[in-house]
Amino acid sequence: MATKEIRSEAVFDKHWHLATSDLELNFTELEFSVLRISAAFDRWQKDCLACCIDGGLSGTDNAVLHIIRMHDRAKSISEVARLMNRDDLSNLQYSLRKLTKVGLITRAGTGNSKRTAAYEVTDKGTSVSDMFAQYRRELLLSLTASIKSLDEDILTASKVLNLTSGLYDHASTVAASHRHK
Repeated sequence: MATKEIRSEAVFDKHWHLATSDLELNFTELEFSVLRISAAFDRWQKDCLACCIDGGLSGTDNAVLHIIRMHDRAKSISEVARLMNRDDLSNLQYSLRKLTKVGLITRAGTGNSKRTAAYEVTDKGTSVSDMFAQYRRELLLSLTASIKSLDEDILTASKVLNLTSGLYDHASTVAASHRHK
């Protein structure tokens, strides 16, 4: 009597309305991975920041705090938006107001009222962002210690995601000129 070979890997039909070729399938897989990692990353930032300060701050608020602290120089809202590849200034303004209200950032003294407002991290903001970095090391990065060649993989993934971001930005510009009336 012949025995059937048991397959150790399940085969799933991944083709659907967004993917009719292997390239389309690969991009669809990437897009859904980006959606999932985006949600997980936002949740991580919010939860880790909550270990450092009360106040109901979001993952976006945390990202804005760290962007403003980057290179220890004040940033305008347009710089923050550019560094985060965002165009929703009203949402970023809301984050700036929340961070200011809890004392993590302050409006930088410009001496020139005509200059665009810039924001800088306060001493409290520095303390909270330092504490966040420590929790990040202990809670997240420590999990990666046993993953072989992760540094190289992370660097490659970062490069691919940055390049792909440019593709989506370009395609978005083209799509904007073809909008349905």
